[in-house]
Amino acid sequence: MSVNSFGRLFRFTTWGESHGPALGAVVDGCPPGLELSEGWIQPFLDARRPGQSKFTTQRQEPDAVRILSGVFEGRTTGTPISLMIENVDQRSKDYSDVAKAYRPGHADYAYDAKYGFRDYRGGGRSSARETAARVAAGAVARLAVPEVAILAWVSEIGGDAIDPANFDAAEIRNNPFFCPDASAAVRWEKIVDDARLAGSSVGAVVECMATGVPAGWGAPLYGKLDADLASAMMGINAVKGVEIGDGFAAARLTGEQNADPMRPGRGGPQFLANHAGGIAGGISTGQPVTVRVAFKPTSSILTPQPTVTREGEATEMFTKGRHDPCVGIRGVPVVEAMMALVLADHKLLHRGQCG
Repeated sequence: MSVNSFGRLFRFTTWGESHGPALGAVVDGCPPGLELSEGWIQPFLDARRPGQSKFTTQRQEPDAVRILSGVFEGRTTGTPISLMIENVDQRSKDYSDVAKAYRPGHADYAYDAKYGFRDYRGGGRSSARETAARVAAGAVARLAVPEVAILAWVSEIGGDAIDPANFDAAEIRNNPFFCPDASAAVRWEKIVDDARLAGSSVGAVVECMATGVPAGWGAPLYGKLDADLASAMMGINAVKGVEIGDGFAAARLTGEQNADPMRPGRGGPQFLANHAGGIAGGISTGQPVTVRVAFKPTSSILTPQPTVTREGEATEMFTKGRHDPCVGIRGVPVVEAMMALVLADHKLLHRGQCG
């Protein structure tokens, strides 16, 4: 079984390949009566769109979304919402060598081992191109959780991190890196450009915070909110690590240091810290839900790497074509989308059980 769907009540399925005629998503379980149009979805896709600076792939895709079903007179009907994004700038000839040998770091060999057949044009379903469909679905999910504000940013590129003291949310959309620290964004220009000119790549860390999530979403064991968030983020192409709250840093703290002390507050307790990332025992606490997502360096590089052919013979491979020198940069809208999709699902699950 090839799993292409995510969610329980608010559920979406993505379809399409990097170099096929189109890709898209089907969103099922969206509540009826919500105002939805292509104009609402498009800005989120524009934030992820390739070719907007020299720091991303130069593939030119307008990523114009079309709503094919599930909306009538500008409102959701409660039936499946079908979203389509056409591919218009494929260069499949760039991947002729990939048909003969496996790219190191890519899913080429793993796909071949599983299916005995693979779409080598841009990686097919394993391409980051698939995430455009998630961003479109995530835009729909945001309508289901209007009480929640979701914001993501890049906090680290190539091992160089922002200074939290310089955090400015207004700065995130002022530079090509989704960086909240203006001085770090200047440093990253050289880091990413040096990697691009060398035909190499660098990794990145994306952080995401959702505020306005009420206490009570999630479940104690097999429907943990943090478990579903981890699964959603790990399902993004090129992601190799996820932390909730303090994450791995919590393992280096004492119990006293890691506790989130409480004091009486209006309408509930006032927390004095948020080491847990807004989730305790799998259930939201009402604090901001925080996630950190680690993106590996883009595997498509111009530096020749040892590999093998499909016949098992030794060879070398470098990847031609247009690729992101830091794929984590365009991961920001994708991380926001997956946060919205998980929260929408858990809101409906909570309402279904608790009213």
